[in-house]
Amino acid sequence: MSREGGSCRSAAELALTGDCGRCLGGEDAWHDACGVFGVYAPGQDVARMTFFGLFALQHRGQESAGIAVSGDGRVYAHKDMGLAFAVFDEEVLHQLRGDAALGHVRYSTTGSNCIENAQPMLGEHRSGPFAVGHNGNLVNYRELRDELEAQGVAFHASSDTEVIAALIAQSPAETLADAVADAMQRMRGAYSLVILGPDQLLAARDPHGVRPLCLGRLNGTGYIACSEDCALNVVGARYMREVQPGEIVAMGPEGVTERQAVRPERSAMCIFEYIYFARPDSHIYGRSLYMARKRMGHMLAQRDLPQADVVVGVPESAIPHAIGFAEVAKVPYGEGFVKNRYIFRTFINPDQRMRDLGVRMKLTPLRETLTGRSVVVVDDSIVRGTTTRHEVELMREAGAREIHLRISCPPIKYPCFYGVDTSAGRTELIAARLSVEEIREFLGADSLRYLPLPDLVTAVGLSKRHFCTACFDRRYPIPVPKAVRVTKFDLETDHAVASR
Repeated sequence: MSREGGSCRSAAELALTGDCGRCLGGEDAWHDACGVFGVYAPGQDVARMTFFGLFALQHRGQESAGIAVSGDGRVYAHKDMGLAFAVFDEEVLHQLRGDAALGHVRYSTTGSNCIENAQPMLGEHRSGPFAVGHNGNLVNYRELRDELEAQGVAFHASSDTEVIAALIAQSPAETLADAVADAMQRMRGAYSLVILGPDQLLAARDPHGVRPLCLGRLNGTGYIACSEDCALNVVGARYMREVQPGEIVAMGPEGVTERQAVRPERSAMCIFEYIYFARPDSHIYGRSLYMARKRMGHMLAQRDLPQADVVVGVPESAIPHAIGFAEVAKVPYGEGFVKNRYIFRTFINPDQRMRDLGVRMKLTPLRETLTGRSVVVVDDSIVRGTTTRHEVELMREAGAREIHLRISCPPIKYPCFYGVDTSAGRTELIAARLSVEEIREFLGADSLRYLPLPDLVTAVGLSKRHFCTACFDRRYPIPVPKAVRVTKFDLETDHAVASR
């Protein structure tokens, strides 16, 4: 019951909307690629469980959602554009019956925002049908796709996940796990994969461990693989461990089997998971995201402490950072904005006036907190600067006397090619073009300070060698071919030709 149809939004069409399909007014934030949730639990309502798992991971992707189930030797899926609660209802979930399920929520980083690129993606291997869900980005997808097309493989979408599915399908290996291992030998880049077969669930992670992926135990008999452990809590599962870099974990009738499919490389977990991407109630490498973010606020306050009457955080991601700042600064923490919790990514194009009002639709300043006061505003990051500038304007209108911006990471100067939506290049990164003082002037703030990289690493509590910090220092742990340093719509030309 796979949902098909729709059309891709081209780069030109997205440029015309002014917001790349995101919520009104655009978002001055990076977006992680996706969230994956898989469960093997015969006799359980695996589709419903997966739906609630996706609900917990909705922050990782809000463009499309899908669930695939397996049973009786079949794998079938339902997917559509939009949030999980809009894609699934009781009727759909009732039809998704099986012993195992795989769910996916997507934010596009390679390939446009359209139903053809929605996941899970289905494939057929000699061992049987399968579905794949992917969080990350391959840096050699173009090379792999060209090779597969030369072998006669037809592509119908424009994402690197379809390339992964094709690699698995084309493998001569006897088993699905061996086919995944074969594919991992050829893939370069970031990938956390959950693969659903007719009678098993597989979890696999790239040899650098760029994106998170963890395992859980359900009721003593079932197993779960998901992007963050916050999704385990929702379904009553118990955290087991993280999938190790380069590892494949198979969950099925025989229990759990583990194998090192590719040799682990230098650890390169994306440090932005700690700053912004992951939910604050999640844990990665045994570190609480909430406590790490509070410590970032502590470090910011220790570095620079302006005279202020109140500390506010930009909701909702920067609130733990702001609470930490206020604790060290001994300045009261207050709510500076009220967030409209019902603003989601939309596919209804706003007119120019509504785009201009986009931030006002999302955030309302609290005059009672701001009027006549010197305010420290703590945010997790500044990417393009447009939204931050509008927020400063809103606080000025609300009567703030002084606005001191404190940012919980260093200036973002370089694009990410491992599953974050900035691969279009440095032109969209304000810190790549302007000095800190020029950024402050553009934003209209009274002062602006960033958290230095050594302090950020200290706040997380792990050695810098564990992380990818390329967006700050250009030290890319996985070589990025020059041909790949293009926009996320690199495969759109092929897709457009194939669709004619």
